[in-house]
Amino acid sequence: MGMPWGPAVGGRRGRRRGLGLPPSALAVAAAGLMCTALVAYACWGQLPPLPWASPAQSRPVGVLLWWEPFGGRGPASRPTPDCQLRFNISGCRLLTDRSTYGEAHAVLFHHRDLVRGPPDWPPPWGIQVRTAEELELRVLDDLEEEAAAAAEALAISSPRPPGQRWVWMNFESPSHSPGLGSLESNLFNWTLSYRADSDIFVPYGYLYPRSHPRDQPIGQVPPLAQKRGLVAWVVSNWDERQARVRYYHQLSQHVRVDVFGQGGPGRPVPDSGLLHTVARYKFYLAFENSQHLDYITEKLWRNALLAGAVPVVLGPDRANYERFVPRGAFIHVDDFPSASSLATYLLFLDRNLAVYRRYFHWRRRYAVHITSFWDEPWCRACQAVQTAGDQPKSIRNLASWFEQ
Repeated sequence: MGMPWGPAVGGRRGRRRGLGLPPSALAVAAAGLMCTALVAYACWGQLPPLPWASPAQSRPVGVLLWWEPFGGRGPASRPTPDCQLRFNISGCRLLTDRSTYGEAHAVLFHHRDLVRGPPDWPPPWGIQVRTAEELELRVLDDLEEEAAAAAEALAISSPRPPGQRWVWMNFESPSHSPGLGSLESNLFNWTLSYRADSDIFVPYGYLYPRSHPRDQPIGQVPPLAQKRGLVAWVVSNWDERQARVRYYHQLSQHVRVDVFGQGGPGRPVPDSGLLHTVARYKFYLAFENSQHLDYITEKLWRNALLAGAVPVVLGPDRANYERFVPRGAFIHVDDFPSASSLATYLLFLDRNLAVYRRYFHWRRRYAVHITSFWDEPWCRACQAVQTAGDQPKSIRNLASWFEQ
C-alpha cells in the first residue's frame, strides 16, 4: 500500500449546464466534482498490492494468543480458526494454552487487555515463578505502576524462548489506546495494527480485483429506485466533544440525516440489519471517532462501501484515504468550506443521478474485503513469521511511533 490512486473516471470537464444546479451553488458543486467524477478521459490505476507474500513452502509456525481480545483473562471461548481454509495460509498452529508458551514462535498481546487489570506477562523463561496462591496474597495499590514495573523488568532482564517474537496488536486509535506510556522500550519485537507502517499490516478492509469483471460485485447494491433515504449514520458511542458529532449538528441543519444506534438522537437499527438499512440510502456518514494516520475503520469498508452507499468521510485527510480507495469512490468533508456547502452538493447529487452513479465506477473492477476479527490478524501473524527472516528487531518507542 502507500501509492496514491490515479484520477477518477468521469465525464467531460466543465459540463455544468443541464445538470439542474442552481447558479448560486456552482462553486460548491465544482469543488466537489473536481475531486470526484468530472475528470476527462482518465483511467483507473491499479491498487497497490497488500504486503502478504505467501512463501513457496510454508514452514510450521506456532502463534500463541495470550488473551482472547475483550474476552477476559480466562480460557478462550472461541475455537481457533483454520488459516488454510479461511485465508489460504498453511502451516499455522494457533495456540491458546499458555503451557505451550515455550513452543510458540510468536506471542500476540492485545493492547486493551494488556493494560487493563494487574500485570499478566509470560513468566521469565527458565525461571521458577510464584504460584497463583502466592500472587493472590499480594495487594496491588497502583495497577498502572505495577504494570509499568513488570514491563520494565521483562524488557531489561527476562530472556524469552530462543527466536520468539512478541507482537503488540491494537486496532483502536491513539486517542482510545490508554496506557501506551507504561510499555517499556524494546519490549515488543513487532507491531500488528491498521497502520500501513506496522510490521504486520492488517487494515479493517481493502479492495481487491474481481476475478470476473461481469460478475455482480460483492455487497448489496440495490437499484437506485430502492434508495428512499438520502443520508444515514450509524453511531454507537455518542460524545458531544467529538468532531464527528459537532459536524453532524452542523450538517443536519441543512439536510436530513437519519441516525441509528445507541445514544444521541439515534433510533435502533431495524431488524433487517445494518447493511440492508444503509443500502436504502444514497449516502452514509463514515465518520471516525478520532482523526489519525491510516485510521479508516469498518465505517467506510463495511457500513458504506459494502452496503452500497456513497461514503461521506471524516477522518484522516483525503490523501490518506486515496492510498487505499479511488478518489472518486468517496466524498471528504474537507473538500468543502462548510457543512452547508457539503449539504448543497449532496442535494445536487440527489437530483442528478448520472453524476451520482459515477461514485460506483470502482465496482466494475474491485470488490470489498472485510477483515474478520480476530481470526484474520492471528493468521496474518503466522504468515508474517513464515515470511520473515531471522534478523532480530525490537520496538524502541512504541508510544512515540503510534501516537504520531
